[in-house]
Amino acid sequence: MISFSAFLKRFLSDPVAIGAGIVLLVLVLMAVLAPLIAPQNPYDPLQLDIMDSEMPPAWKPGGDERFLLGTDAQGRGVLSTIMYGTGISLLIGVGAVIVQAVLGITLGLIAGYKGGWIDSFLMRLADIQLSLSTLMMAIIALALFSAAFDANTYADYAIIMLILVIGIAEWPKFARTVRSSVLGEKKKEYVDAARVIGLPARRIMWGHILPNTLTPVLVISTIQVAEAIMIEASLSFLGLGMPTDRPSLGSLIRSGFEFIFSGSWWITLFPALVLIALVLSLNLLGDWLRDVLNPKLRRGED
Repeated sequence: MISFSAFLKRFLSDPVAIGAGIVLLVLVLMAVLAPLIAPQNPYDPLQLDIMDSEMPPAWKPGGDERFLLGTDAQGRGVLSTIMYGTGISLLIGVGAVIVQAVLGITLGLIAGYKGGWIDSFLMRLADIQLSLSTLMMAIIALALFSAAFDANTYADYAIIMLILVIGIAEWPKFARTVRSSVLGEKKKEYVDAARVIGLPARRIMWGHILPNTLTPVLVISTIQVAEAIMIEASLSFLGLGMPTDRPSLGSLIRSGFEFIFSGSWWITLFPALVLIALVLSLNLLGDWLRDVLNPKLRRGED
């Protein structure tokens, strides 16, 4: 396992990792501090004025210095909605990965340690799940949910539903990664010693084997957050994600798409750029972590 000092040295010597880390840090801080630093609360109707709708960015003719990046069709400042929307996208992405990790790590540990028919059953279940498109399953589940409940109920539980649907659909990636690590770890001497002294299987799996399988889990978690954010953005763009009154980055892009050809390009462009920056920074950091924590996988090496 790489030491913290070596890890930090590798990070500071890689300009791509530094750039991705800075971008991600800025976006996370912007999202967390949105209630304190955002010029406007886009969820408060009392702060909205329809007369401010579709104002261009402040540096364009007709712009207003109150709205640096312009406003949308509801009079909400684009900068404020991006700050709040980034927080919702990150919440859904991280929440979905937590669900994936809990399910995947548990089933992967059981499959790898127990072996036999349990392993075969769980891995065939994972194969079936992986053969199905996550986006397709999410569309079906969310379409049924939106049809079964009224708009207000859907808005109240949209975040929870998105986290659960994306999390449940993506658990096999964690399960297969953990199972692969467990198959290698359970043959080592420290596991044999734990069995000899009579430790129960549950304690061996969770207390001894699991800590030695967390490196690949950390790498895949970073990449999966980016993927979950993209899935949520796709669903929101299709109208099956976050409602327009509590927008994520995906629903912000969708809300301005119909205005893009009428001249109000900023409503879609700026949220899209933030979404690209967020996903790209997460993917670059995940790729860097993979190379640092798994030296055999470094680019250019066999």
